[in-house]
Amino acid sequence: MNWGYARSWTASLGWGDWPAWLACLAAVVALVISIRAQRDGRRSANAAEKSVAAAEASVEEARLSRLASERSATVAEETLADQRREAAERRAAEEEASRPRVDLRIEYSGGGMFLLYNQGAARAGNIRAVGEYPAMRSWPAGLSLGENEPYTFMMAGDYQDPVPAVIKVVWDGQDEPVSLRVPQNNAG
Repeated sequence: MNWGYARSWTASLGWGDWPAWLACLAAVVALVISIRAQRDGRRSANAAEKSVAAAEASVEEARLSRLASERSATVAEETLADQRREAAERRAAEEEASRPRVDLRIEYSGGGMFLLYNQGAARAGNIRAVGEYPAMRSWPAGLSLGENEPYTFMMAGDYQDPVPAVIKVVWDGQDEPVSLRVPQNNAG
């Protein structure tokens, strides 16, 4: 290398080249700034990607939460419907339990005479015997008994047609036959 030439080049530099030096310095500063800006841009892009991913995760979480809320609301509606149905059934059962009832009984009166009593609080209308009872006499059509009201009827049995141990009856509102026990003491 020619050091003499290098000195002459440095010696040839003067203060008149200061705009070039400033331009060179400005270029170096711009290069440093652009490198930093590029790094900051990458960081910003990475942060934006992370933010997008977080937002997508948040949207998915919100969707799952909405689905869970809808399921919970459906379950709550079904539970409420079940509770209402159970309450209606309970009210119906309570009304049925508190409804006045017919309670028919047969008592022996003496001889071949028997009493049919309605010991219940409800009226029994159109009481009919179900089946054939040859020993039973004087059972009128359309017999009705109110609360604690008796009806006297006759049953006379013999060896061929004894007094039955049970009489089955129905009445208006009671289509299923009800068995009434017939007392056998002194009945013949």
